[in-house]
Amino acid sequence: MNIRELSIDLETYSDVDISKCGVYKYAESDHFEILLFDVSVDNLLVTVYDLTAGDVIPLEILDALSDDTVTKWAFNASFERICLSNWLRKHHPEYFKSYNHKEDPVHNYMNPVSWRCTMIWSAYMGLPLSLEGAGMVLRLQNQKMKEGKDLIRYFCSPCKATKANGGRTRNLPGHAPDKWELFKAYSGRDVEVELAIKQKLSKFPVPDFVWDE
Repeated sequence: MNIRELSIDLETYSDVDISKCGVYKYAESDHFEILLFDVSVDNLLVTVYDLTAGDVIPLEILDALSDDTVTKWAFNASFERICLSNWLRKHHPEYFKSYNHKEDPVHNYMNPVSWRCTMIWSAYMGLPLSLEGAGMVLRLQNQKMKEGKDLIRYFCSPCKATKANGGRTRNLPGHAPDKWELFKAYSGRDVEVELAIKQKLSKFPVPDFVWDE
């Protein structure tokens, strides 16, 4: 398979609060994991890989992640790039390639040169800085699912131990199978929305100097 582009969305878990510590500390936690890996190859149908259920990401996609000739797209792409860098180093080091740039003190992560961000594209066009907001303004046929925030809160962060939940501090897919199936649908929809944003904005490309910045 000769891959030209990947459009990616991740659903992840960490015991670190990303709003307080940022994505680097969030992804460096020993308890960090990728729950769902959603991807469209060359703008085709979206596939959701459920890593909690043992789904295996194809080797050609793993190889493409660190291939600087393959363009990787995501909304707020720095999150996907940092999370996948840590995940690859831990689980598939043979597919991880870092970069070294004298003007960039942050090393041991995938090279940002081949990553593109639909959030930056939206910002450049004066659109809202959220996937939901951008989709609404562009009047996309498929919008971001509104159930997402509650599902992210349920599966992606630690929970408070109570008598009602048996004293657990984390909600797993098996604790709410119906919610998990909805979460998978929500996750895949995010990539579909990103693809639609790219299509809508295709006549208004971001200049190369902005991507360089």
